[in-house]
Amino acid sequence: MNDRTALVTGANKGIGHHIARLLAAEGYTVYVGSRDAGRGEAAAASIGSGARPLVLDVTDADGIARAAARVDRLDVLVNNAGVAVTLDPPAEARLADLRQTYETNVFGVVAVTNAFLPALRRSARPRIVNISSGTASLSWSTGPNPQFTPGNGYGAAYRSSKAALNALTVFYAQTLGEPFKVNALAPGARATDLNPRARARGGDPEEGARGAVRLALLPDDGPTGGFFSWDGTRVPW
Repeated sequence: MNDRTALVTGANKGIGHHIARLLAAEGYTVYVGSRDAGRGEAAAASIGSGARPLVLDVTDADGIARAAARVDRLDVLVNNAGVAVTLDPPAEARLADLRQTYETNVFGVVAVTNAFLPALRRSARPRIVNISSGTASLSWSTGPNPQFTPGNGYGAAYRSSKAALNALTVFYAQTLGEPFKVNALAPGARATDLNPRARARGGDPEEGARGAVRLALLPDDGPTGGFFSWDGTRVPW
């Protein structure tokens, strides 16, 4: 009997929904994290019998605790929930927008990860995948870049929040140690609801999701503390 379990935050739509669906296809029981109960139930139903809706707002401490109490053991945690409140450059960004962005993209990841660590520690092969962005790479932002034009300081709140998430990925990997595998993924520009530009210019969300599933299924000798593109290549920090 296959009793592997996974949780994907922000899984009622977009890349997160594809990640949940692909993990279910791999035989996992997948908790479909969603802020809205109805949308979560609909998303889980569309995936099938391997999916379980889980109300989870990553900015709600009490809600996170209630969700964690429902999960006894967890093999895979995919921190996918994220927001891009504004695409302003730093000199034009409002502090309120930065705080809202970091509340979900950084503090929410820490809150969820720490709440579910007891369940992850009960797994023989715990995996944590943090959905980051190639726009968070400082190397790509200041030098040759295969995904976007460097020297563009727009989207400062979102991009800096994902850079902070990359740092946390390294720190979690270093402190949790084996058998944990903790990695960050740059899924590429995808046609999702993240922002109007993504909807207009992005590619297939499922293609990005497959990169996350690859990291979720890493073997025991797989990497940890890394930053990878959707195609499996490493992204420079």
